[in-house]
Amino acid sequence: MMPPDPPPESSRRITLREVARALGVSVATVSNAYNRPDQLSATLRERVLETARSLGYGGPDPLARSLRRGRTGVIGVVYDAPLEYAFADPAAAQFLGSLAQSLQSASLNLLLLASPGDPQADPLSPVQSASVDGLIVYSAAQNSELLRAVLLRGLPTVLVDQDHHAQAAGVGIDDAGGAAQAARHLLELGHTQIGVLCLELGPRQGGGRVAPGREQQVAYHPSAERLRGYRETVGAVTGSIEGAGVRLYLTEAERNTVPEGEACALELLGAEPQITALLCMSDVLAQGALRAALTLGWPVPQRLSVIGYDDSPGSADLNLTTVWQPTSDKGRQVGQAMLALLSGQTPSDVRLPTRLVVRGSTAQCPTTG
Repeated sequence: MMPPDPPPESSRRITLREVARALGVSVATVSNAYNRPDQLSATLRERVLETARSLGYGGPDPLARSLRRGRTGVIGVVYDAPLEYAFADPAAAQFLGSLAQSLQSASLNLLLLASPGDPQADPLSPVQSASVDGLIVYSAAQNSELLRAVLLRGLPTVLVDQDHHAQAAGVGIDDAGGAAQAARHLLELGHTQIGVLCLELGPRQGGGRVAPGREQQVAYHPSAERLRGYRETVGAVTGSIEGAGVRLYLTEAERNTVPEGEACALELLGAEPQITALLCMSDVLAQGALRAALTLGWPVPQRLSVIGYDDSPGSADLNLTTVWQPTSDKGRQVGQAMLALLSGQTPSDVRLPTRLVVRGSTAQCPTTG
């Protein structure tokens, strides 16, 4: 059997040494043209780059360079959901944009490490194999295998909207305080039959009406804190968790999407038509609730009051009453915490404020107005 033909010359990777030989200069001179341009005159650097282009040299091998430097220049963002949800949720997209901007000054890039779409795939593999300098956990269940895999890497780590952990820096918001303001607003308007559209309470459990046992096993920090804010406010006003005629009806969205919010609201309002207001744990779910109200012919806010959470871009256009959180500032704070960790510092945990923004989707309860 004849041996295979050698690969064409154009497929072979040209080396830095060959460029130096063609120019009659040292390897260090060619390297400086890419890595330390201030060490060369503009004329010499242009000669090096022009010769490299003519030979087909594409620059230093990024992997080899990162190994020499001990840094990749990449920060991983761990997102415990399919990748498309990082862009479908306006609050998540706003956070990621602000985070990326805060890291640009240090020439760092982001790598999204999302949950695999294939249920048979190992969800820990992206975290365990990623070549990154640090990890930012944007969404992970408390005490989950995913969170443990992140911490086992021993890299600089920032947890976003998570419980405090000694191995990582933390940045979050006053989830419970914002939820309390939303619940108090509805109670002051006379609403006593209130539905709650919950974000996921635990990973990969499916949605639907929330039984007491399910409520006691909330694994996601924002969901747990917002639910606590609703419950404690009702208790503070009525003297018990649910008293003085006040009742909360909980349903869980399988995903934070507008269609899921619409489906949850339609199911809940169909089963419990006495509900006069909905507390939604995100503006995305609230948008779905507004669609459901339109489908049912329930005018907002005359028949149904709706409150969201996030104050995402576009919520003002919907005239949606919602809880504002400083999403862009949160992204900046996370970026600053990561930069501090990379420089050997130990930043303190940060908790940012929230506040209720009252617009036109809430009004006096129709039975008391």
